[in-house]
Amino acid sequence: MVEKKEFGSKDVSRAAILMALSQNRQEEKKIQEDFSKVGIRCAAVDFGGEFITSVMKIVERAVVAAKREGVINEVHQEEGAVAGATREAISQIMQKAIGLNVGGKIGIARFEEHVAVAIFFGIGLLHLNEVAIGLGHRVI
Repeated sequence: MVEKKEFGSKDVSRAAILMALSQNRQEEKKIQEDFSKVGIRCAAVDFGGEFITSVMKIVERAVVAAKREGVINEVHQEEGAVAGATREAISQIMQKAIGLNVGGKIGIARFEEHVAVAIFFGIGLLHLNEVAIGLGHRVI
């Protein structure tokens, strides 16, 4: 595990990506515990559905998961930072996903003022899937 005491946007983004790539709840909790030891708070949540109708649900799930896991406080600026980073991550894969079904996991990480949201997408129709990762970062 990383032993630094100060982390920047790259480190926080890495934590969010690892959370989004976790394969199950046990792995998710292990990653969360490891990062917690060095001061990076993390959360993750699954999502799925038709892309267009899922966009707002994805943003809502990210904000709710971040609050539930103590990554952010229930403050307008912090909720807005997570929502904005989530929208940025979604916008990076929008062209691939419009009109198709998506599913995957949202990873959220924070260290001090840095917040990153990574979204791992499975995009497709039936078994013909494409995969993509969107990443957004904000400063609170």
